[in-house]
Amino acid sequence: MVDTNELRGIFAKNGKSQTDVAKMLNIAPKTFYLRMKKGIFGSDEIQIMIEEFNIKNPMEIFFKSV
Repeated sequence: MVDTNELRGIFAKNGKSQTDVAKMLNIAPKTFYLRMKKGIFGSDEIQIMIEEFNIKNPMEIFFKSV
């Protein structure tokens, strides 16, 4: 399960909206919003976000224990 609150904070810190991130991942904004709601992303999408936002603690964000 993805820590969506932490992820939203990373987007904001980098001046990106969720729509911007959807475009970065090459998916429709609606698809991105659904993935954020469910807290599930594909490994390719996770890798892109890690690299684009220079995420140092990906395990804590993308594989948060419930």
